[in-house]
Amino acid sequence: MPSLLHFGEDDLLNCRFAVSSLWETQEAVRTLNRPARHGYHAPWLRRMRAAAAGLDLTPLWLLMPLRGYSPDWLGPPPLGPAASFEEEIAAVRAADPDVARRESARSLADTPGALASPRGRAMLADPARMVRELTDLLEQAWHTLVEPDWPRLRALLDADVAFHSRRLAEVGLGGLLPEIDRRFGWRSHTLTVEVGGRHERHLAGQGLVLMPSVFSWPDVISGFEPPWQATLVYPARGVGGLWTEAADRTPDALVRLLGRGRAAVLTALDEPAGTTALAHRLRLAPSSVSAHLTALRDAGLLVSRRYGHQVLYERTPLGIALASGGGG
Repeated sequence: MPSLLHFGEDDLLNCRFAVSSLWETQEAVRTLNRPARHGYHAPWLRRMRAAAAGLDLTPLWLLMPLRGYSPDWLGPPPLGPAASFEEEIAAVRAADPDVARRESARSLADTPGALASPRGRAMLADPARMVRELTDLLEQAWHTLVEPDWPRLRALLDADVAFHSRRLAEVGLGGLLPEIDRRFGWRSHTLTVEVGGRHERHLAGQGLVLMPSVFSWPDVISGFEPPWQATLVYPARGVGGLWTEAADRTPDALVRLLGRGRAAVLTALDEPAGTTALAHRLRLAPSSVSAHLTALRDAGLLVSRRYGHQVLYERTPLGIALASGGGG
């Protein structure tokens, strides 16, 4: 059965996009224990295998049922459109132990044997300690699994938000939601989400958070119960090329035409990105990437737009044709 989210007039004004490093950390942990996701992140998994082996993630996995409820206290909705990991983890660390115990018990019950396991019983017996230990473990997972690649991940997520924000301005919320994912339907101010079990909620003026995710790809996740703001997590655009090094995808013909550096920059822009993210992805100096971006823009192959604090570059139709046909 689908989930139904009912919008009032105030809800339409209170919808927002967000990016969450805490969410990506949780989903990275979940991905390690979900073989069905491994094919999408094989290069990352190979790099992380040794580092991940040094983390005992079992307590977190106990609260990540394959189907069912994951506790909201462990991953609350992002505080703002771009809260830092430090801000988000501080909110987790401040969780009410009584709420944490209640939500964790519900989550453990959705994984066969978890509620009666020694670790499950220990967590519920001392919820204040559970909050401390799981928060520490999430912080370790962030530093080990996600932080080294965060500039690359953040660039892709920011590009997704920029793209869908433009589409929101062009087609409105009712037109945008089915575009974001085929499992979203919109009719008469009601959003239908074709995932999970039956759930119905009137948003009551709180609106909706729309959050792209890399590690939850290809899943759609409808999350958070009152008093939390309703949140929809959807697969970010461009995940297919996320872990592929640009040098491996740059056609020789394009290199001969533009030079290796400019060809690599043009090829890397499958999704809009900024100078810092491209420099990190291509392992080039930011000054070199900036020069290449300027030259490509001046040649009519890229356009640049400012979104908040950063400038994102994306291909023009000519740049798309050149990049896609460079190997012909």
